[in-house]
Amino acid sequence: MKFGYYPGCSLLGSSREYNESIQAIAPRLGWILADIPDWNCCGASAAHNLNHALSLSLPARVLALAEKEGLTEIMVPCAACFNRLTMAYHELSADKALRQQINTIIELDYQAKAHPINFIDVLERSLTADILKDIVPFKHKVACYYGCLMVRPARVLEPERGEDPMGLDRIMAKLGATPIDWAFKVECCGAGLSISRTETVAKLSNRILDDAVSRGAEAIIVACPMCHTNLDMRRKEIERLARRRYGLPVIYITQAIGLALGIEPKKLGLQRHFVPVTFPSADESVEKKVKSESTTSEVPTTASRE
Repeated sequence: MKFGYYPGCSLLGSSREYNESIQAIAPRLGWILADIPDWNCCGASAAHNLNHALSLSLPARVLALAEKEGLTEIMVPCAACFNRLTMAYHELSADKALRQQINTIIELDYQAKAHPINFIDVLERSLTADILKDIVPFKHKVACYYGCLMVRPARVLEPERGEDPMGLDRIMAKLGATPIDWAFKVECCGAGLSISRTETVAKLSNRILDDAVSRGAEAIIVACPMCHTNLDMRRKEIERLARRRYGLPVIYITQAIGLALGIEPKKLGLQRHFVPVTFPSADESVEKKVKSESTTSEVPTTASRE
């Protein structure tokens, strides 16, 4: 399976472990990822609040560059990027006059043939019976957290179940995990307010962690760099507000798949997390493997993530 690949800014910076885990599992899932030459930022999460033409032009240029390379299906792992590229494709494919206006701005001829595809759907289809027969079961209770941007707006993204999506849950169940039934799987973590309003992020993210822990989750599974940042990197602020400690690790879905496939934790970027990846009931332990591959056994600093 060959896809155009748009990592976006986060996967090459603050969430590089997400990209590392995707690159690690891609050969095992039969993916060929074709980079889009000269791609640019999609504008998430500020452009659509500032200028409508800009919010369409930035993702449209990415799509136009992919289309120029003969790519039609674009894999977009970042939920925020997926949301912005899908919104642009939706508007520009439905309005030819608007598309011509945007094409003038980007100086490319986008014909709305290249389009983003749902990353979770691709993962689910790729985990075939042949691949699953040799996995190391991920025997943990997990809270699958979707956040806002994978399911909203529903009229455009058309999720299977807008308030109770199940794609991540089904994937984790295939890997041998036990997804919990919980109340916060699509609630906001604070999104792009992580720097400007960290206290707001701490309040919203605390509610998510508290519900997951109260229902026995041993890890939170995500597919959004922004959600991972707020739940992982902002853990100190969350715990200061809550006046309690949460040992709950936050793991990208691709990292969980990689662990089940027997890929080394370091190749999946697990040593980069601020909250150590440990499990209360770990047997052979990913915890031991991660610690042995890390440069420190303490909570990683920003410098140690480089």
